[in-house]
Amino acid sequence: MTIPGKITLKKGKEISIRRLHPWIFSGAIQKMEGEAADGGWVEIQDARASTLGFGHYQNGSIAVRMLSFENTPPSENFWEEKLQRACQLRAAAGLPSAATNAMRLIHGEGDGLPGLIIDYYDGIAIIQAHSVGMHHDRLHIAAALQKVMEGTKAIYYKSQSTLPGKMRDAKQDEYLLGMGIVPHIVLEYNNKFYIDWEEGQKTGFFLDQRENRRLLGDFSKGKNVLNTFCYTGGFSVYALNAGAALVHSVDASERAIDLTRKNLELNGFSPNIHQCYAVDTFDFLKDKQDVYDVIVLDPPAFAKHRDARHQAVRGYQRLNAEAMRVIKPGGVIFTFSCSQVVDRQLFYDTVVSAAIQAGRQIKVLHHLSQPADHPVSIFHPEGEYLKGLVLYVE
Repeated sequence: MTIPGKITLKKGKEISIRRLHPWIFSGAIQKMEGEAADGGWVEIQDARASTLGFGHYQNGSIAVRMLSFENTPPSENFWEEKLQRACQLRAAAGLPSAATNAMRLIHGEGDGLPGLIIDYYDGIAIIQAHSVGMHHDRLHIAAALQKVMEGTKAIYYKSQSTLPGKMRDAKQDEYLLGMGIVPHIVLEYNNKFYIDWEEGQKTGFFLDQRENRRLLGDFSKGKNVLNTFCYTGGFSVYALNAGAALVHSVDASERAIDLTRKNLELNGFSPNIHQCYAVDTFDFLKDKQDVYDVIVLDPPAFAKHRDARHQAVRGYQRLNAEAMRVIKPGGVIFTFSCSQVVDRQLFYDTVVSAAIQAGRQIKVLHHLSQPADHPVSIFHPEGEYLKGLVLYVE
């Protein structure tokens, strides 16, 4: 592979790279040589001109995303090798399987490919680029996917909403291979779900809650379950297939509620019995004292940047306190935060504050996170974004 640009770091700024952290901030750069174009490949050197690795350059705060920490340029088979390693990791975790044919194939920094997400839905690959470099390399990535993932029927590139702002209007989402038929049915622990990657949020489904949905089933048999911020009804389907007596699904979006109804029917349950409500969760909870044995709180990210963190914490506190107030004695709450700027300790402290506010005795049964196909590099702890707790409310 030919590398057109070269970046030299300021003295001392190579330490984090030698520790295999994949980000280089703009303030660490001493000089740039050659064709260090936005989205292009660059070689990274320390102040003594020793090669530290190679990555994508981008105009912005994170100036380089490291893709290789070797001192020689990546080979022409770079993308295939990365995908093969990712497949090996998933295979070690038992993915895919006869019971689960949907998974995350590439999870950014966790798979050594910062700026790239690939979700795989039983023969359909959805690529999301979060960096200019991954956008530029999308055809190489798609070609490697076809070689590594035999049987891939379609590859859909969905990055208009995830690329840097200046590029979002310049590139429409498109098929790089084939034409997928949506909605597409997948299995997750034998639960059935419709996936619509063209119109749905993210890549069409939230794969990161798979193991937590499975755990919910252990608490649902014979119980009345409330699934708030339900989106496509993932937790609702798991609860019902595990034998829940009643499940109510709530989301402010009419479209989300329509998707939930379809998934309930797909699994043989009537949304007329297990009702779905297009209403704000806080409004819904106001008059629901002692109705539910199990409540799921899985809101969207309340804070997507550090400046919004304080307001997000107040939102999490209010939401958890309200659920603790209305749940039946002996009830169980599954509560989550996917806000990366709200770390695990801050989320825990916020839930403690909510418990004090609600005046209930609370016990922690489980600490939850993202599953194995959303790996976190030990050198990049920022990759852990999903935090969750299972709470017993006396």
